[in-house]
Amino acid sequence: MASLSLWVQKVGQRALSVGYAWGRATFMLLGVVLSRPQPKKHFPLLIKQLYNVGVQSLAIILVSGLFIGMVLSLQGYVVLVDYGAEGSLGQMVALSLLRELGPVVTALLFAGRAGSALTAEIGLMKATEQLSSLEMMAVDPIKRVVAPRFWAGVISMPLLAMIFMSIGIWGAQLVGVDWKGIDHGSFWSAMQSSVELGRDIGNSTIKCVVFAITVTWIALFNGYDAIPTSEGISQATTRTVVHSSLAVLGLDFVLTALMFGN
Repeated sequence: MASLSLWVQKVGQRALSVGYAWGRATFMLLGVVLSRPQPKKHFPLLIKQLYNVGVQSLAIILVSGLFIGMVLSLQGYVVLVDYGAEGSLGQMVALSLLRELGPVVTALLFAGRAGSALTAEIGLMKATEQLSSLEMMAVDPIKRVVAPRFWAGVISMPLLAMIFMSIGIWGAQLVGVDWKGIDHGSFWSAMQSSVELGRDIGNSTIKCVVFAITVTWIALFNGYDAIPTSEGISQATTRTVVHSSLAVLGLDFVLTALMFGN
């Protein structure tokens, strides 16, 4: 009986801590969204974070997109050629990248590269009392530190996803057309006839924006809420990658069911 009571107590404490964390994260997000930026002061900060978050993530996006497109094309060709349908390879590659692989893989790479960096940076600023110093000078750290990084992540990730999908399609052409000898016109005409602006490109953009908000929000909150020690920052960075990955995969299923389930 005592063990059961202890178990219930631990579950209750865990539920309360999770609910409390959700509340703090929500208030932080509202503070970012509702803050009134001053263009002269905050625009240079946004540009700097766009470089740190977006441009510095470009290399891994380019390399990953190229190889994923090549592998997808090669595996698709192996399957389709048995049915004499290798002319549909362009359609398969485009829909796979636009609907699923592009947004999801970009979000996972973004969480590992940029999300972990954001968490570590904010956590280090907290550990070295830079955030407290800003508050002492009557400067809101949410507006000055968190908001530029949040909007940089929201802007950067959809653009990175577009680059990922474009490079992936090019890599698929290298394998399907240049290596395996599929007709160039058939490859691109099948792709053009199957991709719809609203259903495919529009829904892909929505996924990218949702994933960008989710990953950046998790990364910034874990850094802002980190225990100000080296071990605490390490744990916060790990939580960012794990929580972001799980959130992206879960949201991907929900969004896919809403967009393509009917």
